[in-house]
Parts: sequence; structure tokens; C-alpha cells
Amino acid sequence: MAVPKSKITRSRRGMRRSHDALKSDNFVESKDTGELHRTHHIDLKTGMYNGREVIKIKSKV
Repeated sequence: MAVPKSKITRSRRGMRRSHDALKSDNFVESKDTGELHRTHHIDLKTGMYNGREVIKIKSKV
């Protein structure tokens, strides 16, 4: 069984865990519709990404 040779200090333990915090998503306002969408993701309302149409959106009937 693995046993640590010496005690890990609170500081060292905290430094290891510093990247474990949850981060919220970044949202930007769409230039065309003015709605919020995540950065570097397709705008699902318009199907646009980086100024061009990537997916075609079915129109509501």
C-alpha cells in the first residue's frame, strides 16, 4: 500500500487543487440577432459561425 513519506502541507495541497474550481461559460452577444451564445460555438438560432452559415435551420411551420 502506498504511504506518503512526508506530510503534504495545506499550501501544497491547495496549489494542486487550484485548477479544480468550476468556471462559468463565456457568453457574447450575436451581431445579427442580438442574442447571447457561447464563444467559439455555433449560434443555434441562426446556424452561423464566424460570419458564415454552417448548418441550415429548419423554418417553423
